[in-house]
Amino acid sequence: MPYRSPLSELRFHLDHVAGVQRLGQTARFAEATPDTVEAVLTEAARLCDDVLAPLNRAGDLHPARLENGVVRTSPGFDAGYRAIADGGWIGLAADPRWGGAGLPLTLATAVNDMMSGACLALQLNPLMTQGQIEALQHHASPDLQALYLPRLVSGEWSGTMNLTEAQAGSDVGALRARAEPLGDGTYAITGEKIYITWADNDFTGNVVHMVLARLPDGAPGTKGISLFLVPKFLPDGQGRPGERNALRPLKLEHKLGLHGSPTAVMAYEGAKGWLVGPPHGGMAAMFTMMNNARLGVGVQGIGVAEAAFQQALDWATTRRQGRTDGSGAIVEHADVRRMLAHMKADTFAARAIALDCAVALDMAQATGDAQWAARAAFLTPIAKAFGTDVGHEVADLGIQVHGGMGFIEETGAAQFARDVRVTRIYEGTNGIQALDLVGRKLSDGGEAAHRLIDEIEKTASEARLSHPALAEPLWQAAESLREATDGLLTRPGDRAAGATAYLRAFARILGARAHLRAAMAGDGGRARLAAFYIRRLLPEHASLLTEVRDGAEGVLAVTPTDLSA
Repeated sequence: MPYRSPLSELRFHLDHVAGVQRLGQTARFAEATPDTVEAVLTEAARLCDDVLAPLNRAGDLHPARLENGVVRTSPGFDAGYRAIADGGWIGLAADPRWGGAGLPLTLATAVNDMMSGACLALQLNPLMTQGQIEALQHHASPDLQALYLPRLVSGEWSGTMNLTEAQAGSDVGALRARAEPLGDGTYAITGEKIYITWADNDFTGNVVHMVLARLPDGAPGTKGISLFLVPKFLPDGQGRPGERNALRPLKLEHKLGLHGSPTAVMAYEGAKGWLVGPPHGGMAAMFTMMNNARLGVGVQGIGVAEAAFQQALDWATTRRQGRTDGSGAIVEHADVRRMLAHMKADTFAARAIALDCAVALDMAQATGDAQWAARAAFLTPIAKAFGTDVGHEVADLGIQVHGGMGFIEETGAAQFARDVRVTRIYEGTNGIQALDLVGRKLSDGGEAAHRLIDEIEKTASEARLSHPALAEPLWQAAESLREATDGLLTRPGDRAAGATAYLRAFARILGARAHLRAAMAGDGGRARLAAFYIRRLLPEHASLLTEVRDGAEGVLAVTPTDLSA
């Protein structure tokens, strides 16, 4: 079954769960009227369904390849990318000064959800560029902004981020790439980077790399790292791609999935670059790009979950098995129905968290309110980790619904699982997201966490008359979460061991709140799906919080010798 963008689902989320109307009431996003939102979503859905979705299989079967130092992309990807760029989708949330539409990130997030479900391998390209646009808007000099932003926003050029090195991995501070001043305001960048997504292509006029490197006087660790803009082609006086810079892709990785998205090892051999942000301030600038990408990656998981669910539902309603006359579709079996309901309910929960995070980011920008900014910061690691966990788990359930045919590549069910698996790893592994949540995001004494818990309990209180059987379990879960949060605040040494469980529990409870809001605003189907989630999936929070309370001792007591025995 071909992918169809979940327009009605996104409309319901924006109107009844995320509360997108608040954005249109601000001066910053006054143009985000209901008519504008509807027009954008409808046109994006047409692009995704008619242009991008047919490319998904081609990217898997005909991977990008490296020929004579140039990446040759999968069949149809050039036309697909041009449709994205020409439609203005890359700059949907970018500043109008640089050719962007200036619309809310929330709307761009909904569009990225649909694009990810249609063709994740190609969607990765504009996602990387969007992150670079965000970083340049906040940290680049006016000259760099004027030269690069219009071309990135239009899609004439594309962008990448270069953090990881072979010896460093997630320990960015261990990088060895170096930057030598050339005396004219530029720098010679030398080093090797790995896992560079869309490091090259054959359909944009230039590829602009954001590279972390260390100046000669840079201190060890992350505090001595600077960020540099390093283009594939050096722009001439008119801003046109000119001389080839001293950088090249050495090889493309052979990956589990996402075959249509070229992931390269990049060599910088004295390449000319320009400083972005202050010297030794590279991590702050790069985190602007990464935080944008982390929400985007969470949405990638949700988009793939949607696509995997759609295919599994179609299979279950057309596959006839289990009766002697072969007349019964497998969707009639209780266990198949359970899997499908699980897929639908978790996708809804993850989507709600991601859109909630996007609204908070937009409201922070529109109002300058520090509480909105803190809310967005707290939700970002949850949106990334839970969205990608759900993407992988739903894709795996999709294979199970297909039975033996799910393990056969021709159905396409396995591609969803292969493609989405990396989202739990890149842009900061989900374990790192959890550590960020219990570390930086609890460093405010738990204020942001407690405000969210207060909101959850407020929703439960409001629903006690209309949906008492669903409201009470949510209230009790929120109270348990509050106690666990307070425990982590008093026992910082136990945070790391319980971090992943804490993040998952928080997401479970936020998802229950979203389902309860949907039940209050929607029809009987929304209420039945909410009941499934709250009765069957929400109870997971109890075991997760038990793990949080257990602390570090039980984990660290298991020695490396025990593990190798």
